[in-house]
Amino acid sequence: MVLAVVAAAIFVATLVVVIWQPKGFPIGYTALIGAVIALATTVVGLGDVPTVIGIVWNATLTFVAVVLISLILDEAGFFEWAALHVARWGRGNGRLLFVLIVGLGAVIAAVFANDGAALILTPIVVGMLRALNMPAKAALGFILATGFIADTGSLPLVVSNLVNIVSADYFGLGFAEYAAVMVPVGIVSVLASLGMLLAYFGRSIPKRYDVLALTRPAAAVKDRATFRAGWVVLTVLLVGYFAADPLGVPLAAVAGVGAVVIVLVAARQPAFLFARQAASPVLVTTGGTATVAGGSGGTVGASGRVIPVWKTIREAPWQIVLFSIGMYLVVYGLQNQGLTDYLARLFDVFGDHGVLVTALGVGFVIAILASLMNNMPTVLIAALAIGGAGATGLTHEVMIYANVIGSDLGPKITPIGSLATLLWLHVLDRKGIHISWGQYFRTGIVLTVPVLAVTLTALAGWLTLIR
Repeated sequence: MVLAVVAAAIFVATLVVVIWQPKGFPIGYTALIGAVIALATTVVGLGDVPTVIGIVWNATLTFVAVVLISLILDEAGFFEWAALHVARWGRGNGRLLFVLIVGLGAVIAAVFANDGAALILTPIVVGMLRALNMPAKAALGFILATGFIADTGSLPLVVSNLVNIVSADYFGLGFAEYAAVMVPVGIVSVLASLGMLLAYFGRSIPKRYDVLALTRPAAAVKDRATFRAGWVVLTVLLVGYFAADPLGVPLAAVAGVGAVVIVLVAARQPAFLFARQAASPVLVTTGGTATVAGGSGGTVGASGRVIPVWKTIREAPWQIVLFSIGMYLVVYGLQNQGLTDYLARLFDVFGDHGVLVTALGVGFVIAILASLMNNMPTVLIAALAIGGAGATGLTHEVMIYANVIGSDLGPKITPIGSLATLLWLHVLDRKGIHISWGQYFRTGIVLTVPVLAVTLTALAGWLTLIR
């Protein structure tokens, strides 16, 4: 009993510091300190360390590789190019622009993970809205929609969210197996999100906007070679993800190869290559920086590189590797002391009342936990509880996917539900757009609850149909 109290205290303390994020305490180091304390108090044993590393290494390295690819492509102008094309497709129709931006966010979230969609697309959308002189209320609707769809659109693929990867790895779900269930459910989630977003923000969206105020999409491309390589890498990645399972290759290896290729392309010395690509191959040097005169845009630094590759690599979410190992060890202590058994019993109660009740019950409980204590520890705790529950067959499978849905969508209820949301709010603050926690909560709970209910119902119906 004493160790159970200690395990709970270590978990709460670690979680508070992770969410608080005081200066000098990155989330990875905080989680590792929690893990060391858990080891020192014998809440977990040294024998648990390799077990935990075996569970989280593939998920975290895959996530880091996917985010690194997205960061490199963002530097190349890939996402700005896509956003400008989407804005032009809107043809001056404000509502159509809103729908297309939400759709673009969903696609980016599915392929580049939720963090990529929220943190990369949001600044681009902000810049676009300012160029279009959108009213403040309308701009806020676009911005909140971009942040919201980043998570609700991150269901379809294993690589769309770190939560998905962790859960798929823990329960041995293959990429194709996962996609067969969650692609249709993810489409329902996106459509439900779009409906709620239009209902909530529709009146504030202007009927028309000036397409001529937008820059040409081609002008957004800063590194053509990396931009083109990105399309090839993404195509190969999607094929590789599906081929990995039958071949027994971990997703981290597939994503890692893609990341290495795109980094090597971006890290080349492209001064002369870039000049040849320009319409007029003339380099004009000013203050140690060379620019291509008469070309399509882009800046070549003094090192000869268009993209600050090593800076981008340093900014990749390496802390998430330490965080995953450390936080999971802390959570493992809860299991060792029997605390996850209480959650397992609750899940079994839902399981006794059919597939729909199981999906809704498990999904909403996990969503509430994720909104209160962050989705990463929540998905770990829930996975351990589901593993310890007595459910089998279809009921067990529903629990697994309801865990993913609750952990993906639940964080949108509160600002502390995911680290990505906290960082997203910080990015907006730096751009002069302040969204208070109260304002976020009022919007988040209204948008999330209906979408969560519809998505979990779709899960129950789809699994019942295909099984």
